[in-house]
Amino acid sequence: MSSRWIRKLTQITHKNKIMEVELKLRLPDSAAHQKLSDILSPYHSKTHLQQNLFFDTPSLTLATNHRAALRLRFYDLDSQSILSLKSKPRIVSGISRAEEMEEAVDPALARLCVSEPGQFKVVKESSGILKKVEDEYGVGTDELVCLGGFRNVRFVYNWNGLKLELDETLFDFGVNYEIECESNEPEKAKIMIQDLLNDNGIRFGYSQVSKFAIFRSGKLPEFE
Repeated sequence: MSSRWIRKLTQITHKNKIMEVELKLRLPDSAAHQKLSDILSPYHSKTHLQQNLFFDTPSLTLATNHRAALRLRFYDLDSQSILSLKSKPRIVSGISRAEEMEEAVDPALARLCVSEPGQFKVVKESSGILKKVEDEYGVGTDELVCLGGFRNVRFVYNWNGLKLELDETLFDFGVNYEIECESNEPEKAKIMIQDLLNDNGIRFGYSQVSKFAIFRSGKLPEFE
């Protein structure tokens, strides 16, 4: 691997967040998902095809000891990839809060890290996330393995001043349907979206756990 190529691949864009706050409402089935998609179609902005892959030690040090998830997300046939670290998540009545850091990583290098997690040592040269994982959580890049993950089809809508993300998440053990909305006023967004769903006769429930937690459990949660 040439030094010039390494320099190109290790160019990282940082976007650090103190707290990510999202409304997460679960839909019961594909029919509800399709009905909501049809209603929101005039407000459609874009559709993303995502692949989410997670990394930890074989004994799950990050998840078990630190309630943290290290993820590589690939967008739209590897046109973009994002490394993220989420920690200390909690969901109460459908409102999710988690500490989050994000960095854009060259997709070619990110794919190398999937097949050879040892290549994270190259990313670490300019990564605040991997430095945090090592310095605060005591996990070196040489300890990381790929746990696998899931695919997600995300429909994005700009509706009444809100950015709505309608997800169809494909796990090996089933499909989960969810609508998300990141907002500084989650309670207000919650009322607006619940009114939209109720007015159109679409059943919903509050999401109780993250997609990563569902992946780790190996089964879809019961719809309540």
